Amino acid sequence: MALENKLGIDNSSELAREEEKISKAKAIELYEKDIVKESEVGKFLGLAKIHKFLFDEIYEFAGKIRTVNIAKGNFRFAPVMYLQSALKYIDNMPQSTYDEIVEKYVEMNIAHPFREGNGRSTRIWLDFIFKKELKLVVDWSKVDKEDYLLAMERSPIKDIEIKVLLNNALTEKINDREIYMKGIDVSYYYEGYNTFKAEEL
Repeated sequence: MALENKLGIDNSSELAREEEKISKAKAIELYEKDIVKESEVGKFLGLAKIHKFLFDEIYEFAGKIRTVNIAKGNFRFAPVMYLQSALKYIDNMPQSTYDEIVEKYVEMNIAHPFREGNGRSTRIWLDFIFKKELKLVVDWSKVDKEDYLLAMERSPIKDIEIKVLLNNALTEKINDREIYMKGIDVSYYYEGYNTFKAEEL
């Protein structure tokens, strides 16, 4: 079964294809538009704007905090009842150094604030922070998908792996659209489409 969507698609594979096509087109548009203010970089408000921009044509919940508990494999993301407080905590986390930025990214991944599309939105959000604070971005083509998945899975307990992995992929090409788009192109490798379990509240 596919997630409820504005496109009227009830086949999950077909929805995945349409979602990828639309979100990539919107990501290009996002790159060319200044929708996130500097003061919102690293804040949930900035992430919500990115998510809404990418997915508003597809989902009613675009840019809105999820209302279901979700898990992937044996890992449960932040429970809905604690999500608002978790996001406030993340907003207040420092982001002036490389380590601080990655730690903030790890916490946002644990929060997983949206029903779908967290990976794509949060990678763009991460690059916005790197770009603002360090004048760097991640070249996602240099990040091995399996290493990334394992590192992110272990990051709530030990974040050294994801820090090393992303550090090795940093580039000063902050205005290169091809570099930017690679974070979108690999989205289905990283998000494992249709593998989330949700529990309606």
